[in-house]
This record gives sequence, C-alpha cells and structure tokens, in this order.
Amino acid sequence: MLALLMRDPLALLAVQRTRMPALAVLVSALALVAGLAPAAADPPLPRAAPEATPHSPARPVGGRAVDGFYADPTIAVHDRTYYLYPTTDGEAYKDASFTVWTSTDLATWRKRGEVLRLGPDVAWADKLAWAPEIAERDGRWYLYFTGDMKIGVAVADSPLGPFRDSGRPLVSENPGGRGQAIDPAVLAAPDGTRWLYWGNGQAHVVPLNPDMVSFDPKKVTVIRGLDGFGEGLHMAYRAGTYHLTWSIGHFTSEDYRVGYATAPSPTGPFTNHGVILAKDLDQGVRGPGHGSMLRIPGTDEWYYAYHRFAIPGGDGTHREVTLDRVPITPEGRFGRIAPTLAGPAPRPVPLT
Repeated sequence: MLALLMRDPLALLAVQRTRMPALAVLVSALALVAGLAPAAADPPLPRAAPEATPHSPARPVGGRAVDGFYADPTIAVHDRTYYLYPTTDGEAYKDASFTVWTSTDLATWRKRGEVLRLGPDVAWADKLAWAPEIAERDGRWYLYFTGDMKIGVAVADSPLGPFRDSGRPLVSENPGGRGQAIDPAVLAAPDGTRWLYWGNGQAHVVPLNPDMVSFDPKKVTVIRGLDGFGEGLHMAYRAGTYHLTWSIGHFTSEDYRVGYATAPSPTGPFTNHGVILAKDLDQGVRGPGHGSMLRIPGTDEWYYAYHRFAIPGGDGTHREVTLDRVPITPEGRFGRIAPTLAGPAPRPVPLT
C-alpha cells in the first residue's frame, strides 16, 4: 500500500467509495507515508453512509445524453431500441430510485420512468442506490443494483419493468471482507454463461447460475493485477478476446479515469493496456469514468456510456451521462476514447 500511495496518491482514494471527509483521507494518507500505520495489511474499508459535501453550483458541460444529473450508466439494446439505466445523482447521493431512458438513435433520449425504488420495492435496502446493470436471458430481464452497499437483483418481463426484487441481497460481503460489495456488471459469454463482476478496491467475478439470481460462492475469483483498480468494472467480448474496463481514482476527483485490460477468458489472466479515457480540461471535461460498452448490433461499432462532471473545484455530486465512440486499434483492442461535447451523432439500430 505504501508503494502504491507513493506512486499514485489517488489510488488510496480509489477505494474510499464511502465518501470519507477529505481531512480524514488526508490524515490517513500522511500516516501511511510516515510509517505510522501498520504495514502488514490494509485496514478494513469504512462502510459509513456518505455525507453531504459543500460544492460549487453545477455547470453542465454540454452534450450530455440525458437531462439532469446522473452517473454510472449501463446501456443495452433490444428490439431496435437503446435502453440506459443510471444512478440518480445529486446532493449526498440520497436518491433511492432507479430510472430507465430509451432512444432509437443514441442521440435523443426519453425518460420512461422509475423502474425500482429501494425501500418500497426492496425490503433489505432503503438507501445508497448506485450503479445499476441490465441483463437479459430467455426473454426475462434482470436489473442488478447496489443498495446499502450490497448487490441485489430484480426481475421483469420487459426492460421497462416493472422489476420485482428477488427478496435478498445477491452479494452481501466480499471475500475476506475487502472493499465494498458494489458496482455489479454482467457479461453474456459466447457459450451462454453469464458472469457477474463487482468490487471496490478488490475486483471479483463469478459465473451466475442459470436462474440469474444466485451463484456458488466457492466459484468466486478475485481478479488481481488491474492497474489502479478502484471500482466500476465492465466486461465486453469482442473477436475472441475479453475486454475489461474499470475506474481509477476517487470518483469526486477530476482525475477519475478509465483503465483497460484484455484476457483470453472471463477470469483472466489480464494484460493491462493503460488508460483509455481521462479528463480533457481544454473542453471542461472532468472525472470521466464508470461506464459500459455498447456494440451496435450487426456491426463492429462500439460506444462507451459514462459519466463526467464539470463543477469548478467540484466534488462530483452532480455528474452527467454521455456517450462517445470507441476506436478499434490495428491490434484489435479498444483505443483511447476522445471525450466530446457534442455527444454521439444519431445512430439508429440497424435492421439485422
């Protein structure tokens, strides 16, 4: 940890998803540098609820996909319609609801309403509604979500809902208690297996059972070696290779960014390829990260849906969702994503 802190101080902040006050984080960092903290093992991560943070007035960058302040988007396509599910952002992250937006061209989005609310719809959680993920299997739709720093799943017959919670957390605690059980993502592998990814500070993957709402805890794999891993995993499959993205740094920092690695299987081994999305201060783009990849059906065109913020001296409590094209390198990997202010050009779902 000391070596990591000296190399990249933001790495320490990457696992502080619980929004520790800045002074507490600074004191912890100074203690580590001074050798005052135990060197044998990292201390347990705090699991307190977030606190309100003073901030400057929100100032949208422009080119955001959906109106309002949202974050952590997941995006899918079904029946010639795009579906986007974000975290509802705002002061102290108090919102307990998840919404769905639809578009027929990626450029113009319509809010279709609330699909799940912690508390009334989820008996085991009533706050901290973060990072939804959508997946489909055999005509049924599964909304994975974070609630009270646990991961749950709700089921519906339509991507518009209504979703019904499974009745219990899918993940309550990480192996060894390391990090928080947040930020689910699901991969549909070519062989039909669905894989669940999640983590904060420590990354995990496990094959889901065919029911999509359970797994064998003995099959959980800890993913190691991801440069600067903090949170926000997403896995995509392209041309025989598995492409993993994640967020680096603290999400309230303008230096929040997206790391990238590839592997020959859903569980690794992973080869790091550096950062593929970062801030662009010339355009006022700060803190881009925590998104999901989308392939346009019938093509090799890829887009990345993600969030960013543009608040002078900001704290990241007001973020906006946008999409940008993902280039493909001659080696067949995802290339560096150039953030834009215009957003994507209209791209209807092709007839296939």
